[in-house]
Amino acid sequence: MKNLLSMEHLTTEEINQILDLAQAFENGETSSLSRRYNVANLFFEPSTRTKTSFEMAEYKIGCNIIPFDAGFSSVTKGETMYDTVKTLEMIGIDAVVIRASEDEYYNDLLEGLHVAVINAGDGAGQHPSQSLLDLYTIKKEFGYFEGLTVTIVGDISHSRVAKSNATALQNLGANVHFLCPEEWSGGFEAHHSWDNLIEISDVIMLLRVQHERHKENCSFSKESYHQKFGLTIERERQMKDSAIIMHPAPVNRDVEIASELVECERSRIFEQVRNGVYTRMAIMETILKGRE
Repeated sequence: MKNLLSMEHLTTEEINQILDLAQAFENGETSSLSRRYNVANLFFEPSTRTKTSFEMAEYKIGCNIIPFDAGFSSVTKGETMYDTVKTLEMIGIDAVVIRASEDEYYNDLLEGLHVAVINAGDGAGQHPSQSLLDLYTIKKEFGYFEGLTVTIVGDISHSRVAKSNATALQNLGANVHFLCPEEWSGGFEAHHSWDNLIEISDVIMLLRVQHERHKENCSFSKESYHQKFGLTIERERQMKDSAIIMHPAPVNRDVEIASELVECERSRIFEQVRNGVYTRMAIMETILKGRE
């Protein structure tokens, strides 16, 4: 695997190899890379979890992390992303982790570059590392995917997490349902009420309402969204005893989920953050191993 761009590019075998390696790292296995690789993290959109998780993962497998501040880079002067990445490559960077607002920005980087590219989120397109850590969280919980019912709730049209997870989960044999306001379905076949979904779901995966992408076009107040589509305390009580709650975060408390449920017994929201380090260690190790 030379790059990680989209979950649509991964086979189920490759997914399972990454999940197995993540488990090995969590169990204490150390990196087997033959040298210290140079990595830069290029985040052109705000990020807390993904950026720091990649940095920690890179540190743990022994990479040299070269600082990059998008706000002070030549991109602000009009330099193309290709020229920026090519410059970093010539300086000696082996891999770049990139988040950008343009869908499929990585298509401009596939020719003429030898540096490895890891997509940390492209617009409303894909977020493969988040999907892989979500899969790892589910696999740790249940041990399998075949036949599980996963309900993804929220801003489907703008969610790269929803798109990435839907592809992967369906390929792994899970049953995936979408729940959202009608205008947020983004072309997916979706439910528009919780009727008959709570009781059958093994995983409730909530999505952040992306207020910055809706702006004035959002017809829901935070309170009305929570009452109609949020995971309220009353709805949580109807879940299966074995069912879990997930959310890629950041969480809008009392919008997607009642604040009291964020750290409840069945919530895996902060466990997902922890799992993200092991999963991103596995991603980086797999890609950099491919360069040896």
